Amino acid sequence: MDVLSRAHALEAAGRRVVHMEIGEPDFTAPAPVVEAGVRALRDGRTAYTATLGLPSLREAIAAHYREKFAKNVPSSRIAITAGASGGLLTVAALYVDAGDEILVPDPGYPGYRHFVRAFEGIARPLAVGPKDDFQPTLDMVRAAWGPRTKGLLLGSPSNPTGTLIGKTELGRIAAFIAERDGVLLVDEIYQGLVYGAEPWTALDLPGDVVLVNSFSKYFCMTGWRLGWVVLPESAVRGFEKLGQHLFISAPAAAQHAAVAAFSADSLKILEQRRGEFARRRDFLVPALKQAGLAVPAEPHGAFYVYADCGQDSKAFSLELLEQEAVAATPGIDFGANGTGRFVRFAYTRSMEELEEAVRRIARFASGRAA
Repeated sequence: MDVLSRAHALEAAGRRVVHMEIGEPDFTAPAPVVEAGVRALRDGRTAYTATLGLPSLREAIAAHYREKFAKNVPSSRIAITAGASGGLLTVAALYVDAGDEILVPDPGYPGYRHFVRAFEGIARPLAVGPKDDFQPTLDMVRAAWGPRTKGLLLGSPSNPTGTLIGKTELGRIAAFIAERDGVLLVDEIYQGLVYGAEPWTALDLPGDVVLVNSFSKYFCMTGWRLGWVVLPESAVRGFEKLGQHLFISAPAAAQHAAVAAFSADSLKILEQRRGEFARRRDFLVPALKQAGLAVPAEPHGAFYVYADCGQDSKAFSLELLEQEAVAATPGIDFGANGTGRFVRFAYTRSMEELEEAVRRIARFASGRAA
């Protein structure tokens, strides 16, 4: 947040800042989604919906799992939420009691530990590193599991690293957790943004598995505040009761609009954008390496590069902003495990802007080396 605040101050003073600190697509919602949202507003479809969401949207998501992943999930297990954050918050309320431990990767999305702590749970960090693509392994989970451990919460693709966990390894972890009557919570918010690999879902893994997803990233609908959760059948009623108290229902017009996100026209647009994100990644990773930053784990998803700057990442980020007006996020925002050397660069900008950013980064890095 220090970087973001300073970047805004520099812009107000007339500097041209290249924003690589923001985890938000630079694309807006596809036209069919916007049109559906406008129709919903004009038709007055703005009242509360059922807490679990519009049946038509839940059915559209179930169809998405069938068509994209060949997985059958009844729409009754799908809950529409006020963004993935609303979903994660409600899931934490459902599964975490005071003193319960939830294992979370470090580095990892900082919201995970805050959601757990909000319900007096303990977010126990797993020290993940480049050797395992910054993803948990069964050995890590087994070593960390204790008498108060309730489950594991992870993201794949991950924020901040853009890495994926292997399906086989996650299956082994799921079986281990199921044997202990725990819960596996998988954040698949960046699932649609996978490059050079076949996307997959943790939907059919053994035991109690909860999936969290969103319309924010792949679907480019951040401000519409809409997400979904796939729950075990036994957890649906408890989630519904909590949702009634915590957020009543997700935004109605956004739900009506989101049905159109699964149309053929929308998906064609979104796949073209995924191709553009892949092009940006393929440019940025080698460019950062050429500038002297190491990328120890290749990103295969999301829109982030987690780079080792070889020094104090907060000082690096602030000096890069002051001297070259490039904003990036220091790794310390994502945990304590070796994060002081890392910087997260988001390629949520046009190729023209990324090329300019790389010129500035290279100039800055060479100046520091001298």
